[in-house]
Amino acid sequence: MNLAAEIKLCTKSVISSIDKRLYSSFIEHMGRAVYTGIYEPGHPTSDKDGFRQDVIDLIRPLNIPVIRYPGGNFVSSYRWEDGVGPRDSRPVRLDPAWLAIDTNHMGTNEFMDFLKLINARPMLAVNLGTRGAQDAANLLEYCNHPGGTYYSDLRIAHVYPTPHDVKLWCLGN
Repeated sequence: MNLAAEIKLCTKSVISSIDKRLYSSFIEHMGRAVYTGIYEPGHPTSDKDGFRQDVIDLIRPLNIPVIRYPGGNFVSSYRWEDGVGPRDSRPVRLDPAWLAIDTNHMGTNEFMDFLKLINARPMLAVNLGTRGAQDAANLLEYCNHPGGTYYSDLRIAHVYPTPHDVKLWCLGN
């Protein structure tokens, strides 16, 4: 039996433009994606904030428009409050999705710093696996409210006086 497939392209007919968000990505605390991937203080190419310049140099030309964080299964038990504030005060937790130890040394604010290095926008995922709507609202307030509330003032105290202005949100994984 001879089965042949054929594809015909008509470059003169344009249906619509492709939304650039289709070419987006995500980063998850799994394996080497974050720790020793994009973030590794002490690496020969790391900048003052611990971001690997060799990796940044490979990512930047891809022109990724949006990156979701913390992407994947990891978000289903993630406590965003663990990943903000002074790194030496952050709790070390066992991630039940990947059974890995997470130092929480990379969190929301560091992710925002990373995005500036590669010229991408954030999509923040909120944990709806073990947490709920109020925790999501608290993260929204932390990230986007200019000041004068508990969570916005907490962001300011963490030396991020300007709101992150996150427009895209992902509910759960």
